[in-house]
Amino acid sequence: MFEKSFITDCEGPLTLNDNAFEISAKFIEDGGELFKVLSLYDDYLVDIVKKENYKAGNTLKLILPFFVVENLSNSDFIDFSKNNIYAVSDSKFLLEYLKEAMNTYIVSTSYGQYIEAVSDYMEVPFENTFYTEVDMDSIQLNDEEIQKVKEFKELILDNPDDYELFDDIFFGQIAKMGIYDKIRDIEVVGGQGKKLAIDKIIERDGIGTDEILYIGDSITDVEPLDFARKNNGISISFNGNEYPLKVAEIAVVSPSAVTTAVIANVYAENDRQKVLEFIEDYNISQDLKKLFDDYNIDEKIRDRFFSVFADDYPLIQVVTDENYEDILKVSKEMRNNIRGQDIGGLG
Repeated sequence: MFEKSFITDCEGPLTLNDNAFEISAKFIEDGGELFKVLSLYDDYLVDIVKKENYKAGNTLKLILPFFVVENLSNSDFIDFSKNNIYAVSDSKFLLEYLKEAMNTYIVSTSYGQYIEAVSDYMEVPFENTFYTEVDMDSIQLNDEEIQKVKEFKELILDNPDDYELFDDIFFGQIAKMGIYDKIRDIEVVGGQGKKLAIDKIIERDGIGTDEILYIGDSITDVEPLDFARKNNGISISFNGNEYPLKVAEIAVVSPSAVTTAVIANVYAENDRQKVLEFIEDYNISQDLKKLFDDYNIDEKIRDRFFSVFADDYPLIQVVTDENYEDILKVSKEMRNNIRGQDIGGLG
């Protein structure tokens, strides 16, 4: 057991996927568009309405009736996930380094079938992951309900901005179906759910609240990033949109996870203040190779970093009111470039 814990979201910092979006696009006609509409509705309920007992990432629950209509099973989720993992460059390299440096966890809103596939691919123990547990084989609709859900899908696609309609569909009509109890009881690991996962990790590892590094990229990471920052841990937005950038102390904009490895290396061997000093020096240094030597950056990380970045070095900055807009612009550009606009545009 190490003195510090590295806790990362999956989709964004480690993989380029949005697994639930991709399943929707693959198995549901117009499913990609349906998922994007529901994702915006999810953001609205979290960010604008601040709906009570509603967690960021609940799109994964909203989409379930439409999966059931297509008769999707656990095996469909598993097979698709195993065959469609797209990793962020050097994410395996990062996780390999972390095995010898920090306690390492993946805390993801994604379905467990996908996270199990990723944990196998990335060689991270599955017991060191947190995820949204969904048993597709146990969720069923009768024929009349299937027809209604098909009608709901067309209404949603025809009226993508009518959130009063959506309220009636999801919290009125679907709430009266037999499927609702099973969907309601699903614990989505997003937002506050991720914060609760961090609480469990801190207790499990016997570390202080100031001995964690959390990295995320979306609205589901706001609460854990805010917790890490307020408790003097390390909070990083990795190619994030506006949601994580508003609360994270550090922004990383990079096509490669080796940049994360640099920060993780400094933190593993030192403390939060040393990380902030490194970032300050990184942004004024005229000789980054000497800087890496001065901070005793691991040789493998150093070599990989300068192999990936010949001279166009990645952005690593402390987020301030003054630089927020500039960082957000390049961060969203990188997010869309490496993940695609459909996935990059999701909250």
